[in-house]
Amino acid sequence: MKIEADALKLNGIHHGFFTRQGGVSKGIYESLNIGLGSDDTRDQVLENRGRVAGELGVDASMLASPYQIHSPDVISLNGPFVEGQDRKADALVTSAQGLAIGVSTADCGPVLFADPVSKVLGAAHSGWKGAITGILENTVSAMEALGANRNSIVAVLGPTISQKAYEVGPEFQERFTQGANENARFFVPSERSGHFMFDLPAFISARLEVIGLGQVVDMGLCTYGDEERFFSYRRTTHRKEPDYGRQISAIALT
Repeated sequence: MKIEADALKLNGIHHGFFTRQGGVSKGIYESLNIGLGSDDTRDQVLENRGRVAGELGVDASMLASPYQIHSPDVISLNGPFVEGQDRKADALVTSAQGLAIGVSTADCGPVLFADPVSKVLGAAHSGWKGAITGILENTVSAMEALGANRNSIVAVLGPTISQKAYEVGPEFQERFTQGANENARFFVPSERSGHFMFDLPAFISARLEVIGLGQVVDMGLCTYGDEERFFSYRRTTHRKEPDYGRQISAIALT
């Protein structure tokens, strides 16, 4: 059901990069779809989310995830979201014990953060748009506002679409390299003329390294290529399927 990173196996901290396995959803959502925004049966999604919470040692009501909009915005939480609260963001941070924070993905990069000294946690959803506009840097800043020290923070990138599965057009490549020639290293030509293969995991890791964290780890897991374990938006699009499931990556102080 979940994959753990050795770097985040820390005292008092539970985490998981959850796969699509171990849930109750059927069909294209099989089986641990946690996407409340999908067209899956809501009761089944809630059951799946409850199973995730249980794996993290918290009650289902204590699993918080944002309404993701590919932004650089971060929300600091000391408890679960309440009805009517603005949930639009792409990262959460907390220092509250018993609260699990997580982000959903289906190709974008899920990054879990932990400062084991100050006991401050973060979870960020980093697609290319969030990465280039500052979601990772903003997550670290929000953690520091809760008492974290960036030199103590461990950041782990979970299952993300790999370069060999991520073809982009010339406009995309130009946006990244215009005024930032160093970003050219994240692109290689594809088999289609004028197109490129983009290395999103390497781009995310590079942004994290520049921040100056204590440790940065890329687990090297590809959502597109590993259908048995992961949902993939791009794979679904290529197959012209009507919808797709989402997996969650989450972390908690327990």
